Amino acid sequence: MSKQQDHSSLSALSARTRRRGALTAAAVLVLAGPLGAYSATAAQAHTAPTADSALAGAAGSAFVRGLGQEQWTTKSVAPGVRVSTVTIKNAGVTPFWTVTVEQPTTSAITGNPANAEVESQSWAQAAAAQLQTHGIQARVEAVRWPGYADTQHGLMGYRVRVGQFPTQAAAGTELAAVKAAGFTAISEWTGYDVQTPADVENIHVAVINPRTFGGTVEATHDGNVAQRLTTSSVAAQLGSLVGVNGGFFITSNADGVQGTQSGLGVYDGKLESLSSGARGALVIQDGGERFQVANLGSTATVRSGASTLQIQGVNRVPGLLRDCGRTGSVPTTHPVQDITCTEADDLVLFTPEFAAALPGGAGTQVALDGSGKVVSVGARGGSVPAGGSVLQGIGTSADWLSAHAAVGHRLTVDESVTDAPTGRRLHLGAGDSVVSAAPVLVRDGRIDIDAATEGVVDPRDLSYNYQWADARQPRTIAGVDARGELILVTVDGRLTAGSEGFTLYEEAEFMRSLGAVQALNLDGGGSTAMAVDGQLVNNTSDATGERPVGDTVQVLP
Repeated sequence: MSKQQDHSSLSALSARTRRRGALTAAAVLVLAGPLGAYSATAAQAHTAPTADSALAGAAGSAFVRGLGQEQWTTKSVAPGVRVSTVTIKNAGVTPFWTVTVEQPTTSAITGNPANAEVESQSWAQAAAAQLQTHGIQARVEAVRWPGYADTQHGLMGYRVRVGQFPTQAAAGTELAAVKAAGFTAISEWTGYDVQTPADVENIHVAVINPRTFGGTVEATHDGNVAQRLTTSSVAAQLGSLVGVNGGFFITSNADGVQGTQSGLGVYDGKLESLSSGARGALVIQDGGERFQVANLGSTATVRSGASTLQIQGVNRVPGLLRDCGRTGSVPTTHPVQDITCTEADDLVLFTPEFAAALPGGAGTQVALDGSGKVVSVGARGGSVPAGGSVLQGIGTSADWLSAHAAVGHRLTVDESVTDAPTGRRLHLGAGDSVVSAAPVLVRDGRIDIDAATEGVVDPRDLSYNYQWADARQPRTIAGVDARGELILVTVDGRLTAGSEGFTLYEEAEFMRSLGAVQALNLDGGGSTAMAVDGQLVNNTSDATGERPVGDTVQVLP
């Protein structure tokens, strides 16, 4: 997507005049079957008892092994847009609080101290025996790998646990005793363990049928990539029918500018952040005419005459790269979730949508007008000129800017987004959006989770992101079914309203059960939010309430 070239879209945006339909009466779908863990392989098809089934068009099947009589409440918020809600309860499961012993270790990624709750059998047996000498009875539990496509299979390791308690406060007394015995430990709710079926899950599913929906779908940063807003506030401001939170973003000043994306972001055809490696992305084409999930990469270069230099970032602080995944990033060029890498030599482009103070510090800054002509060269800081852009370089990139940028001279910036497996360039234009997260969950109708490749799991380091990936958490998920319908899902977690959440693998199973042939994990945890008609409908997990996020996906009338 060159600033000098035509931004042709994958297909011309349809010129349509559309009107929002009236709200219809709620419908109910009862899915029958025994209750238990999510399993697409065990799913049985069920015929919806009403014409307006809860997920007609996206799915009509039960999605859990052992599902009891559960009621899906569905309403049509507009022609082609349905939102379904269910609370799944498993009366036969009784999770409890327990104390989990952790092994102090060193992160294989950062070299910093870390704690692992899954370790070798010899460690687990020795720890249990040592606890016994202090009068503390422990149990050793085997933990297996989820069915990821790019990690080991079978036994992951063992963990050591103490006691069964009805409340976290009750577990606290035993936790203090375990720590007094010289161990590192935490209290945990066993309902987060994938080995135990969840006892409560609050789920919202929105299905958008592009053939009958009269509006548009877009990813948006609401005009400023350097801000954080709640999903529901953006939805209310835009008059959105349905909105969910989008991709990973910066949450701390120590990692960059809050609100900016830590992965690929394209809004209305404009590239506003570069990818962190070839991670998963939801591509929204022609304002919601078509959807796809793909592993995407991105590049950007600046040219001065015959000399070119690679741009390593768009709208981020030079030298800081959240989630890593770029050439020259330290300690790794591999994408790694929730790790901030550094770059000594870095070139970053700032667009007009960066409506905040530019980062200061050592290096060189070049301001360009809308045609790419240099209007100033100097120290870093200030703001992006209206309709223009800014390049900031540190290290050797600063030297390149000093040597090749002069007032009145023209620089050409070229950008591209590519499908990582094929190298095919995506031509993105008006009405096209990309929101990126990780990992991809379903491809071609099969569960295919590249957890290690996309950097959300590291098989070398069981301290790293075990809880993030392999324990139940609040989740937001996007998928596409065989008919091209977009499926947006949130599941509450961290015991908000009792709900425990999904593991990554459970997300994939659930999306397959809804008929998704492609699916992607979006940002989750405290970010998970769904708004319907501008009102928050799920239970968010942060104690402070709904979390302000970076970008969102909005379904607009």
